[in-house]
Amino acid sequence: MSFELFIAARYLKAKRKQAVISIITVISVIGVAAGVASLIIALAVNAGFKEDLQKRLLGATANINLLRIENDGIRDYESLIERLAKVPHVVALAPAIYEQVLLSSGTRAKGVVLKGIDVKRELRVGDLLQSVRQGRLDALQTDTQEYATAPAPLAVGKDLAESLGVEVGDVVMAVSPQGNITPTGIIPRYKKFRVAAIYDSGFFDYDSAWVFTSLPAAQNLFSLPDVASVIEFKIDDIYRASEVAAELKGTAGAGYTTVNWMEQNRSLFQALKLEKVVTIITIGLIVLVAALNILITLVMMVMEKNRDIAILVAMGARLEQIRKIFIWQGVIIGVVGTVFGGLVGYSVSWVCERYHLIALNADIYSFAYVPFKTRASDGLLIAAAAILISFLSTLYPARSAARVSPVEVLRYE
Repeated sequence: MSFELFIAARYLKAKRKQAVISIITVISVIGVAAGVASLIIALAVNAGFKEDLQKRLLGATANINLLRIENDGIRDYESLIERLAKVPHVVALAPAIYEQVLLSSGTRAKGVVLKGIDVKRELRVGDLLQSVRQGRLDALQTDTQEYATAPAPLAVGKDLAESLGVEVGDVVMAVSPQGNITPTGIIPRYKKFRVAAIYDSGFFDYDSAWVFTSLPAAQNLFSLPDVASVIEFKIDDIYRASEVAAELKGTAGAGYTTVNWMEQNRSLFQALKLEKVVTIITIGLIVLVAALNILITLVMMVMEKNRDIAILVAMGARLEQIRKIFIWQGVIIGVVGTVFGGLVGYSVSWVCERYHLIALNADIYSFAYVPFKTRASDGLLIAAAAILISFLSTLYPARSAARVSPVEVLRYE
């Protein structure tokens, strides 16, 4: 142990007559620990929501969507899929068509998005239909010829099924506002569907407002030829979505545009990013208050130890060593508070994530509990910032200590 560190450690062990300094030192340590722990917990919550939202959104939607600019549908989509499947980083593709319809059962009705899919391809692109709780998705592959005489199969979300009061096997009516034009006006198109499966993705927006049927059944309802409104893509690296989307657009040719998952959810992730910045600034004030306590502690220590400082200088201690003594005191307080706060922050985050202690209303927040995702990088940055702030708070007291004149202090001793 160096001379400066040894003296600094001795000074932190205040004597009985210096109890006030000791109490302020403890408060400083607690302040640093509270700030560090609060930041770790807050960033864990932010990271948890961001990670879970990203995972659910990517599972519910495609990484990239290819659409026609004119919105007139993609004809001959099978040959286009064969060409686009050769683009690097593309893992899976699926054609789809969707429109808004009114779904009714008895006296209950609700506006939903009806999506026509190729089940096998859709399951490779997204995870939304992987969570079927009742029924089977195989029914969505029913032969096209049966649609004219029997209700088409339909997969609905858990919350929508509860809202309409339907179960597997029940028949519902889908009404499309884009109807047929007749001399008496526009007559809405309608078709009966039979509930073949009920899924539970855990994402309220989808479980309450999205229904799925086969691609031919959707084309039949909307009176469309064999076209798709979108081709969905899954890629091997979601963070290269913009790059892959540009290549897909070029391969598809003129008249096509793309939308990737980053663009679809930009506002949501920007809001989470802004929330993270505001959280850091707000809770960071706790660390600043703790730094002020360190400053006060060291200023009082310098005033109390004037005689000791003068004796050390008279015995040959250099001014640089005197400065280091008080710098070490502040750094020790910062390090102890940071370590203690880090242990508390990570422990609380782990317990809350492990036992789901903070419950939420899934119907409102789409989450059953508050997620906590701790990251080592966040902890290291917080620790470095706390120790740096503690170090900066020592500069003025250390400089004042180095200016103590042994002649003036010891003159009347």
